Amino acid sequence: MSDFPLAGLRSVELSTPDLDASIEFYTRVWGLKEVAREPGKVFLAATGSDHHVLELKPGDAPLLRKITFRARSREALAALERTLVAAGCALLRPFGAADSPAGGERFVVREPQGSTLEFVFGDKTKPERVVPNVPLRLAHVNINSSDIEALTAFYRSALGFRLTDRSKMMAFLCCNSDHHSVVLADADVNGLNHIAFQMPDLESVMRGSGRVKDAGYPIGWGVGRHGPGDNVFAYFVDPTGVVIEYTAEVLQVDENYRFRGPSEWVWPPGRTDHWGIAPQKSDACKKAQLSVTFAGP
Repeated sequence: MSDFPLAGLRSVELSTPDLDASIEFYTRVWGLKEVAREPGKVFLAATGSDHHVLELKPGDAPLLRKITFRARSREALAALERTLVAAGCALLRPFGAADSPAGGERFVVREPQGSTLEFVFGDKTKPERVVPNVPLRLAHVNINSSDIEALTAFYRSALGFRLTDRSKMMAFLCCNSDHHSVVLADADVNGLNHIAFQMPDLESVMRGSGRVKDAGYPIGWGVGRHGPGDNVFAYFVDPTGVVIEYTAEVLQVDENYRFRGPSEWVWPPGRTDHWGIAPQKSDACKKAQLSVTFAGP
């Protein structure tokens, strides 16, 4: 699975109306660690090899400011810039040295439906440590789209993703052996649906979820096992209204994986997950999944 121009999802950047509360939640409760700080921005890391997986910036409301992917090579990075500009993306920052603590080279675009995408290569990494019950890396980002077919086509043609599965409401796209790194959700508004953090194993999802519940944040959906991707999940809403997920056991795929469409991803009435034990998603979680928009120009 090395023919993709992208190696994977690295990080996301959020704006938060209460920076101190967000830092407290993501470090003390969620399991990340502050690794860098610069004027107006804080960088948080998981235990995996990425320098950071979350950037927090003060703002009037919770917004998705940026999604960052890592390219497989410097040549792939340069080629992607040309491809994305030709595909109609606005070039916000041209190819050059990155100005974040992670270093490397980068460029930044805004895709036609409004999300800001950063692409990097040569950024700093660190030795991976697998620590029970805390996040290892980002697993995927789920984006709401008012034109899911157009955005699916963009990710496939311009970014080289492969469509692994398509349910009635969602498109699952991969850029490595993970079943999906990006999920697109059919919605009336464009924005962030949720961010998923990879946990070491199912036990870590359970124990991590217990820690978050003990801190006063109820499970919004789960614990359960998804259909597409076959991953275990537990959804929460962070203090500012961003939906986040603990996940584990994401299905690994190769070129022989058989795509399945909406007619094959159907549950019996009342069931919301593969196991059949997850309760219905909470109203608070449903509302939050449609409430976080993209940061503007």
